[in-house]
Amino acid sequence: MATVSIPAKGVILRDQAEITSALAAIGIDYERWSLDRVGPDADADTVLSAYATEIDAMKTQGGYSTADVIDVDPGTPNLDALLARFSTEHTHDEDEVRFIIAGRGIFHIHPLNSDVVAIEVEAGDMIRVPRGTLHWFDLCSDRRIRAIRWFQDKSGWTPRYTHSGIDAGFEPLCFGPAYFGPRVQTAL
Repeated sequence: MATVSIPAKGVILRDQAEITSALAAIGIDYERWSLDRVGPDADADTVLSAYATEIDAMKTQGGYSTADVIDVDPGTPNLDALLARFSTEHTHDEDEVRFIIAGRGIFHIHPLNSDVVAIEVEAGDMIRVPRGTLHWFDLCSDRRIRAIRWFQDKSGWTPRYTHSGIDAGFEPLCFGPAYFGPRVQTAL
């Protein structure tokens, strides 16, 4: 399950209901989906077939026209250049929707007039970052993520950088549940 933190407030959330509520308050959709249909290394067509019902429901709900599977790992050619495109604050002209099948990453969300929220996603997490939302993304130290992605029109997914520099004040660190253990604070 995702871990949500608000570094400026020293808040860390790990309870699904609290995470869902806190993210909804800043316009981010979050759900947990089952991973029992396919293995994390199933080929893309098998993954898309196994989740066809959810894919179609999301297409209807969000007006998405296509879905695919992205698979990034340390062996991905030009990985550093690819990651650099998304690790500084930007927006998109369409939603960024992901269902994580394997690996971990961290979305930093910068709501207008509010503190930055870090969302560490892992396998089983479904997240929708609405178009126009200020955010950036990094992989965790294993540099692995595999996800179903939805698009309204891939041309609208090109990053529009803010050049605010706010992202420079946040480490792209993913600690995961083992790190937080009993120190977890659960109130906003």
